[in-house]
Amino acid sequence: MSPHTSPQWPLFLGCPVWACDQWADEIYPAKTPRKQWLSWYSRTFNTVEGNSTFYGLPSRETTEKWAVQSAEGFRFCLKFPRVISHDLMLRNAHQETAAFLECMRPLADAEKLGPTFLQLGPQFAPNRFGDLEAYLNQLRCNEATRTMSWAVELRHYDWFDRAANEDRVNGLLRELEIDKVLFDSRPLFQSPPEDEIESASQARKPKTPVRQTVTAKQPMLRIVGRNRTERTREYFDAWAPIVAKWVSEGLTPYVFTHAPDDALAPRLGRMFARAVASHLDGLAVDVPRPPTPLRQMSLLDEE
Repeated sequence: MSPHTSPQWPLFLGCPVWACDQWADEIYPAKTPRKQWLSWYSRTFNTVEGNSTFYGLPSRETTEKWAVQSAEGFRFCLKFPRVISHDLMLRNAHQETAAFLECMRPLADAEKLGPTFLQLGPQFAPNRFGDLEAYLNQLRCNEATRTMSWAVELRHYDWFDRAANEDRVNGLLRELEIDKVLFDSRPLFQSPPEDEIESASQARKPKTPVRQTVTAKQPMLRIVGRNRTERTREYFDAWAPIVAKWVSEGLTPYVFTHAPDDALAPRLGRMFARAVASHLDGLAVDVPRPPTPLRQMSLLDEE
């Protein structure tokens, strides 16, 4: 396993990806080989979203490599494949679910698997509650997955009615001890886009209502900022005491900072770390930077 250690914080904080060409001197030293990017990323942040699994499954050999290459204490939060969540809408997805669980197994065995999250599309409405209930119960009743943790993200607006639909799904998640994914795109949509990347992001990201609902022990917050990162600060300042309160209550939050341009996600992560640290009564949340060029070669030799 990796001889390195992921940052030891009272929460898990990370980006939507671990590989970006523009992260040289931000996450890893310049000219670091791509095969070492995960190792460097996992020494900078202690979790990552696994969005690639939404589009296709990696081989078990690949996830075995991820387990070895990532630092100790690191957590992957993989997204359910879209064939399960969007195409089949949770019905008759036994084979696809089994394949997904099989590819996750090396990460679970290495204790590097965080909450695996099921992102349901905007067409998955409350009239499909029975399908959601049956699917989540199957995950919880399966002996092979009973110790794994899960989170659910809802995108159809009727799930946010502050009435029967919302109460019903929150009750189900609490009963099964499954976390609810909290999605906040207000920073992104606070004003018209300032560049083409923000324009594309606004066209793609939803504007679902923002909640602070906690249904289990690992609340997950996904927040989408702006490329002019300072325009996200007021939203981070609002969320920071909430996340700190979760920590004080013995919960283990997962927070992912998105930017329209992935190159800026680590900058937002550092901004959130500073915001939340000011509410944690002396607990440090310091995001390390890669070494200076003078130290770079000796550290690369350790890989």
